[in-house]
Formats: sequence, structure tokens, C-alpha cells
Amino acid sequence: MTEHDSSTQDPDRAPARPPVADRVAFEAEVARLRLREKAHTREGDAIAAARRRLPMVEVDATLELSGADGPVTLLDAFEGRRQLIAYYFMWHEGHEAADQCEGCTWVTNQVRELGFLYSRDITYAVFCQGPYEESRRYRDFMGWEMPWYSALPSNDELLTGRQVGSMHIVCYLREGDRVYETYWTTLRGVEVMDYDYALLDLTVYGRQELWEDSPSGWPQTMDAPPEHPMRTNGRPIPQWSRIEEGRSDDLTPGS
Repeated sequence: MTEHDSSTQDPDRAPARPPVADRVAFEAEVARLRLREKAHTREGDAIAAARRRLPMVEVDATLELSGADGPVTLLDAFEGRRQLIAYYFMWHEGHEAADQCEGCTWVTNQVRELGFLYSRDITYAVFCQGPYEESRRYRDFMGWEMPWYSALPSNDELLTGRQVGSMHIVCYLREGDRVYETYWTTLRGVEVMDYDYALLDLTVYGRQELWEDSPSGWPQTMDAPPEHPMRTNGRPIPQWSRIEEGRSDDLTPGS
């Protein structure tokens, strides 16, 4: 087992497995499940349609962020596009890279190609809830390339009525030099950024987490408590490949 192997199952004991059926019986069960999947898809479409009909609330476009060149405004973060999706990254100020949020690391690591968003006149950016220089070093350690700002100067105003310090996705619309908030979500709502869980949910063993409704004997990841399934051996899981590459995870500004 490698240093960061997340599997803690007994290697000499095979996990439980589904019953074996012939092709006809298998396809009949898939067809029954497909009806529920299609209903789920249609309900998702209906929810998205309702989301497009929500009212919006104006936000001060001059609220300050910190970027690579110093202070910028919320309006600047649009980069001239009509819409902005901001991911509010949780941050533990003064803590080492290994102690940073495993959930925010997990979802942010999914965001690579932004061209399709740009084609719809949308900018995507991370609004980290910690200091710029410290968090920017984390971004560089992880190898992320999306626009990155510190929301620290305006956290309370940007997240009015919500829990500052928690993960959020917030969507904005720009009309000239005025900015409006059109939608926000948090906690499991940020799973929309992820493909790992979406793919795991298609597999027979699923996410392999303790909270799931799985048959007896199904494998589960046991090396992390239920509230930290995205962490292994003391680090957010995506950090391990960066450590193996020899990247520095020192977040001390100026180091």
C-alpha cells in the first residue's frame, strides 16, 4: 500500500457483489431504473427553468477584491463579460496546505477548461475567503489557472445573510456598470462542479462513503471520518500527486 492509498479493505477478502443474472434479466432491471433516471433528468430541467425565472438583487459593483495587481472591484472580475460565476473558497488562514479545505480543493480541481463558459459570455473565478498571497501560493501549488481573487476585503458584504467561511457558488449578471446576484448555493449544491462523484455514482460500489445506502458488504473508504471523505493520510486527496511531483506546498508569502 502506498503512503496515500485510500483503500483500507482487507486485500485477501473480496467485497460483496451484486447477484449474477442473464442478459435479459439484467436489461429488464436497467430499463426499470432508466424510467427513474429520465424522471430525475426532467425534474432537473424543470428546476433549472425555475432558476432562470428567479428575481435578482443588486450588489455593490465597487466591492473590493484583491488580485495579482492589487485591489480590484467586483465589476472588474467580470473581465468585460455579461455573467460571472464565483466560487467562494474556504480558507484557514495561517494553516499549512495540508490543512486547507478538502472539499474546496476537490471541486476546484475539476475546473479546467473555461472556453465553453466564455462562449456563453460567462467568466468563472475563485473568490478565496483568505489573504491573496497565501491562497495564491496554494493555487500555484495545485497548478490551477482560473482567475483567482481574495474576497477578504468584502466577505461580509458579498455573502450577506450567509455563512462566511463556508463554500458557496454565486452567480452574477452585469448590466453596464451595475451588478446583480441571480443565484447561489452551498454545501452539496457545489457538487455541480464535480465529475468524480457523478462517475462514481454510476458504478456498482458508488462513492464508497459511510453515509451511503449500500448493500451489506459493499466496500467503504474507512481511512477518513464521514465528514472528510475527500481527505486521505492527512491531506486533501488531489494534493498527493503534486507532492509526488516535488512541488512546494509552502504557503508562506515571499518564501
